Amino acid sequence: MKSKIIFLSILFVGSITFLAFNTPQDQKKAGPWNIPATYTSKKNPDKGDADSEKLGKALYSKHCRACHGNVGLGDGPKAKNLDTWPGDFSDAKFQAHSDGDLYYMSIIGRDEMPNFEKSLSDEESRWAVINYIRTFKK
Repeated sequence: MKSKIIFLSILFVGSITFLAFNTPQDQKKAGPWNIPATYTSKKNPDKGDADSEKLGKALYSKHCRACHGNVGLGDGPKAKNLDTWPGDFSDAKFQAHSDGDLYYMSIIGRDEMPNFEKSLSDEESRWAVINYIRTFKK
């Protein structure tokens, strides 16, 4: 009887510990971005270019997918470790941003969103990522 109580106690404590470390923690939603006007009005030179989207897909897989997920839902394998939810790229509110806004958010970053100016050093690569993100519309 005593061994049964000990076993159940260990099972209970183990279950609570497992749930504590494997249950997603509440992530806060990011506040509004303060995007400089020079970025908001920035024009996308490769908008709608299929080759740009193809390059963007490869770059997105390398640099963005781990947090933002395969289709931009903010459900990548690293997302659960972030304090702030990465967001949903297919959301109409997100897609309503100008290309220049997306450039700033994706390349310049803030807080947990890293800066990619060195990783994506040329404009073609940067715009390719933006063009691929545009394909995530609902």
